Amino acid sequence: MGQGTSQIPPSSTQHVFASETPVRFSQEVLDALQASPETDSTRAKDLELHIQSRVASELSRLEAEQSRALRELEEQISATPDSTTESSHPSSQSGFPDQSSSFGGKDQKAKAEGDKMRDLGRESVQKEIEELRKKLGQRKIREDIVGDKGVEKSKQEMVKCLRINDRRPLDCWQEVEAFKKEVGRLEKDFLGKVLD
Repeated sequence: MGQGTSQIPPSSTQHVFASETPVRFSQEVLDALQASPETDSTRAKDLELHIQSRVASELSRLEAEQSRALRELEEQISATPDSTTESSHPSSQSGFPDQSSSFGGKDQKAKAEGDKMRDLGRESVQKEIEELRKKLGQRKIREDIVGDKGVEKSKQEMVKCLRINDRRPLDCWQEVEAFKKEVGRLEKDFLGKVLD
């Protein structure tokens, strides 16, 4: 039902386009196009392979650049100026002038400044840690709270009441208020110790 007219006979491989305006190509161009083994699919495949190879080479170049930059940063971080490594350089022991000022002198200065900053940061952190340890050693807060009999007694009474009245917790308002008073007293005592 209508299928016969929509099917293309398999023997027709030539496409002929008729245009309203005459288009003229030289016979050499027409012969070159007809003799060319390339098709649209092979050109597309070639283009895709070319793009993939360019992307792969660019990625490998970027990876190498990043690994080089990472190595340089690791070397800068790990480099520490100490007297044993500086005295073992042959340029400092020989009679020749130090060439580090002309080759990489800026890098050496940057490394030294970075090392100083890291050492200062480390020292300041250590000082702060020691200060905090001293402050915490002076305060024995946990022992004061656990050792307070009034808070423990009011807490136990409140818990006991809440367990008995598990369906009616509002009946324990007196025990809750007593607990709040004891905690408030303990807070006042604590603030008095801290602020003094």
